Amino acid sequence: MALVDVVNLNNQKVGQVELADAVFGVEVNQDLLWESVRHHLAERRSGSAKTKTRHEVAGSGKKLWRQKGTGRARMGSIRSPLWRHGGTVHGPQPRSYDYKFPKKMLLGALRSALTAKLRDGEMTVVNEFNLNDHKTKTVAAALRALEAPGSVLVVDNGGARSLELGARNLPGVSVVATKDVTTYDLLNHARVVLSEAAAKKLSEALA
Repeated sequence: MALVDVVNLNNQKVGQVELADAVFGVEVNQDLLWESVRHHLAERRSGSAKTKTRHEVAGSGKKLWRQKGTGRARMGSIRSPLWRHGGTVHGPQPRSYDYKFPKKMLLGALRSALTAKLRDGEMTVVNEFNLNDHKTKTVAAALRALEAPGSVLVVDNGGARSLELGARNLPGVSVVATKDVTTYDLLNHARVVLSEAAAKKLSEALA
């Protein structure tokens, strides 16, 4: 079990917490982290690109001139892809970019990301987020005291409404519940601040 210092919002040590080595002390798999981020970004794509086929563009379907005798090439419709403003052949259509990603790989990537953050000294465990109010300046002051300004991911078990309200206007700061933590979120922020309850929950759930 890894012993990690627990601090309060004034960055004063108030205790320690034991975290499972199976979650916070594994070998970091770079390939697995890359694949997990790739899957997450693919899942987020809207896939809304759309072009119109010859059956969808505006225009009459009437044959432009008779088939033979004019000396011109035969032509059946002004909506033909050969014509300007005609339909598009093999253009993009709405689709989902999501693909199957095994759960074991997903959990393995989370363990690798958490281990990397702890190993590199980019993780802080706070006893609790007991804020006096939900003002933005209160949350900003707490993060400055924790030496976590800028890009920060704050993870709590949920229910800290004052924390969510106070952090939503801070650029680069994201607040997520334990159950919603992703590998992408962990790697996309320079620092990770966990509540002690959230750290224990992740240690138990991913072990």
